[in-house]
This record gives sequence, C-alpha cells and structure tokens, in this order.
Amino acid sequence: MAVWEVFAMRHFQPNRRPAARQEADDLPGFGKPPCRELPTEDPDGFREAVVGWFDAVGRPYPWRETTDPYAILVSELMLQQTRVETVLERGYFERWMRRFPGVGELADAPDEEILKLWEGLGYYRRARHLREAARAVVSRHGGLFPRDPAEIRALPGVGDYTAGAILAFAFDRAAPMIDGNVARVLARLFDFNGSIEGPAGRRQLAEWSGRLTDPRRARRFQSGLMEIGQRLCKVRRPQCPDCPVAGFCAARAPEHLPVKRERARIEEVAEHVGYFRGEGDRVFLCVESGPRRSGLWRLPPVSAEEHGDAEPLLRFAYSITRYRVWLHVHAMPASALPRGEGRWVSRAELESVALGSPYRRALRSLVADAGFNGR
Repeated sequence: MAVWEVFAMRHFQPNRRPAARQEADDLPGFGKPPCRELPTEDPDGFREAVVGWFDAVGRPYPWRETTDPYAILVSELMLQQTRVETVLERGYFERWMRRFPGVGELADAPDEEILKLWEGLGYYRRARHLREAARAVVSRHGGLFPRDPAEIRALPGVGDYTAGAILAFAFDRAAPMIDGNVARVLARLFDFNGSIEGPAGRRQLAEWSGRLTDPRRARRFQSGLMEIGQRLCKVRRPQCPDCPVAGFCAARAPEHLPVKRERARIEEVAEHVGYFRGEGDRVFLCVESGPRRSGLWRLPPVSAEEHGDAEPLLRFAYSITRYRVWLHVHAMPASALPRGEGRWVSRAELESVALGSPYRRALRSLVADAGFNGR
C-alpha cells in the first residue's frame, strides 16, 4: 500500500467529520467531496492534513534542501512571475548558488554577470534587488542574515510575502504567506466570492492565513499549502478527489474561484530592430535603456524610415505583460549604425553576452554557428 493511501486511511475516514455542508447533487463536475467543516473550525485537523500530505508526497526542490535564508531569498525572487518548472529545468537556482554561494560574493558582482545568470527569467530588476539585498546584509548586518521580521522586510526587494517565506522556510517561524497558489486555495476553501485583488479581499486572505499557519511546523505547512495549489488546486481544472483538504473546502464551483479584476485586453504592437553584420561575422549590439531589461544587450531599434519597405529577415511574436509584441528583424548596412553606446560582438562571444530573450531567439535563427547555443 502506498504511503499516501496509509495517510488517507488515517485522516479521511467519513466518521471523523460532521455532517456534510453540501448536497451530493450540488457538487461541481470535478468529483469534489463534500465539505464537512471549514479549516478555521478544526485548524489542527487542517494543518495535520496539509503537513501529512506534504511529508508523504512533497517534491524535493533544491531550495527545500537548505535553511540558509540567503538561498531562500534567491529562490523566492527567482520564482516571482516565473514557473517552478522553468527555474528547475533550466538550472537557474543551481547555477546562481554555485557562482554566488553567499551574500559576500553577490555583493561585489558586476551587472553584466548577474544579468547573464538571470537571462531568460525576465523581470531583471529582481536580479538587481538580490544584489542590493546582499549589499544591505553585508553593510547593515555584518554579513549575517537578519532574523528579525522588520529587518528582513527592510531589505531591498523584500515584500510581505518574501519576508514570510524567509521566516517560515529558513527559521521555521509562523508567518502569513500568500502567493497566487495560496490565494487560490484559500478563496476556494472558504468559497470566497469577493475579489481577492481589492483591499478587503487581501485583508480577508491575510486573516485566514494568519489563523491557519502552523506555529509548530511552519516550514512544512507552508510548503504543503503552496504545493497543493501548484499541483492539485489548479486554475482551470482542480484535482478535487486527490486533494488532502477537500473535506475542508466549501467551494461549490472551485473552477470559478478566485474572483479577480477583469484583465486588460492583449494589445498587439510592432517592434523593429536591425541586424548589423560586420567583418568576421560580428554582430552589432546596443544596451537596453527600458525599465524591464535595463543593462542587457539587444539588437538596435530602427525606425520605419531606416528599414524601409523591404521584407524583414525574421518575424515572430513574444508576450510581455499585456502586450503581444511582433518583432521584425531587418538586415541593415553598417553605414546605418545607430549612435550611442554599442559594440561589435563576435559569434564566439555571443554566448557570454547577457541578451534579452527575444533577441537571443532572433540571433539563434540568424547566426549560423553550431557552437552558439544560447539559452
């Protein structure tokens, strides 16, 4: 018998719960078990269900193998706006920790190096926040990561959620933690039909999170609750029959929760860049000046007058926030080189240059060199 089956027999026998709150014919089309009681009515039972499930089937992510608060901070900032699978499959966390194993090494790192290691994760401000946090730990705390919640919260790039994650995962201290997965789980558990993005909704989620946090096993409880949201309580098709806390869940139609503000419509825009190729198959690059990829290298932008009516060498779309950007790459003569900061880069150097992801993708297609593998 599987470990999880043993756990289920111990904790989900029908006679352990009060009468059902939902009639069977009211249940949604996900095979959802009836709600027997809310988490706040039996917080110890709810915590036991979450921790027991996590102990049995929780995934061994590399950041769960350490209690180093710096490593926890690295993982949390990497995972903001980024899927766990992306961070894992492409080895971002391991590469970063090999190069910058502590705050001292990161505090002295130059822009080019941290941006190169972050390449492909997007939202590059996070990499700079990590370095600024490392510098703050060195300058304010003598290189020792603070344990006080207020001092952790004062570090650059650290908000309420990240501070709670450090407290729970590094120091095993109970603290409210609400990421997208936890917000979805809480909204469904309590069948909350208000917007989770307004002030009232955020306060309500924080109140529930504070009441349910396990004071004895904060690390395992928070990990379990987040993983339930990630693996089972999915956005479009929740796996209700497999959920260890289904008996605590009041949602009648979980697929419709949580309620969020209406999203802005996707806007399509065009971006035109130049492919300047010089002697020795060198490529001309310039420095990003925008807020999202500041400091990275890119293919230079060109105006309509500069690229004319000729068909582009390459055209593809990429997404960023609410925009669908159509990137047009035009062959340009060296005589049309833009003014400003830029450099010629050989094909051998391209792999070591920190490039924005769309331009890396374009150069993969345009530069015929089997040794250029870029990420």
